[in-house]
Amino acid sequence: MNKKISILGGGESGVGAAILAQKQGFEVFLSDFGLIQDKYKTVLNNYKIDWEEKQHTKERIQIADEVIKSPGIPDNSDIIQYLKAIEKPIISEIEFAARYTNAKKICITGSNGKTTVTMLIYHILQKANFNVGLGGNVGQSFALQVAENDFDYFVIELSSFQLDYMIDFKADIAILLNITPDHLDWYNYNFSLYAESKFRIAQNQDESCFFLYNADDQVIIDRLKDIKSNATKLPFSIYSENKLGGYATNTHLKINHHNPFEMNIYELALQGKHNIYNSLVAGISAKILDIKNPIIRESLADFKGVEHRLEKFIKVHGILFINDSKSTNVNSCWYALESMDKKTVWIAGGIDKGNDYAMLKDLVKEKVKAIVALGKDNQKIHDAFGDIVEIIDATSMEEAVKASYFLARDGEIVLLSPACASFDLFKNYEDRGRQFKQAVRKL
Repeated sequence: MNKKISILGGGESGVGAAILAQKQGFEVFLSDFGLIQDKYKTVLNNYKIDWEEKQHTKERIQIADEVIKSPGIPDNSDIIQYLKAIEKPIISEIEFAARYTNAKKICITGSNGKTTVTMLIYHILQKANFNVGLGGNVGQSFALQVAENDFDYFVIELSSFQLDYMIDFKADIAILLNITPDHLDWYNYNFSLYAESKFRIAQNQDESCFFLYNADDQVIIDRLKDIKSNATKLPFSIYSENKLGGYATNTHLKINHHNPFEMNIYELALQGKHNIYNSLVAGISAKILDIKNPIIRESLADFKGVEHRLEKFIKVHGILFINDSKSTNVNSCWYALESMDKKTVWIAGGIDKGNDYAMLKDLVKEKVKAIVALGKDNQKIHDAFGDIVEIIDATSMEEAVKASYFLARDGEIVLLSPACASFDLFKNYEDRGRQFKQAVRKL
């Protein structure tokens, strides 16, 4: 008799999991409490996969042997609470897909920089002619790629929501970039629970695996003492030398793994303090995979960056517009503001995830000439910065861009770096970033 699987969520992750499950002989039912996009309905229908939308029919979902949960479904939703109460096994799409591939998995998590590092490692592996796929929290779903391709390597970006439902999954190379407060609304505003979730990337690792971690992140260092792992641990730092792993001086990036690698930091495609971390850890990963130094050097020098992450868009009358829509938390926004070298009009706001803006105050005093608060509720931004700079409210991207354009002068910067989630006014951070660029083009 066919094993049954139920899938919650009809987006990229859920549809990918449905296709893989069907290919593996499962009887599949997909359920989404919201509306499923037409492009995904077409795919489900083409594969003759049974689905529903605008509801979760418990009687149909619970008959499955296992349930795959898409990362966007919160733990406190009725359906998840119900499934837990009846002790139905719930896993992530990543956990499920890993069962059906023997590929080596390079996995990246952290509060900030995940997508950049994932894309940079993928870029290096492609240049080195590896048979490599890209998945997880970026690009196509991991499950879909396992279903449709036969890759030898996968570079996988993992959010805490994906890590929470991974049980037996093992990362061959696990990368933990940093842990700063983010998504605390999903973790009962308990930072310790969120940090614990991030460390799941290192679970199940054995002596054949590698764990790369930020030696400058005190949260990571404190928790590392309690982690029992047989993986080779490789630290990276921009403040202290490491005999293993890698570090940066004022002028050079240095990696100590097999034959050493060194590169002038001014030759890196990605500039700014936070990007030295990103280049370092990508370089260490490449060294583990025995990629030759010239390929690593060339890749770190010609990488094009990630859309919506400190993306220098265009200049209008001498004002540079920078799209950092992917900045959805305070720490990410700190890096963005820290890298500004001219007076900046800062567009911020959205759905607050328990933000503490205190860490931004000194930077705002130093770098920001005015704030355009973009969101349905901007009170927290006014409370944090109202006594420091002028704040203007906006309820649409077009309004925000026009206001920032009038506030900025030739030679200055307009920075969209919201420090918040986007769902009050936009579909997601990509939609927010694209609307920003469209509005700038109209100036």
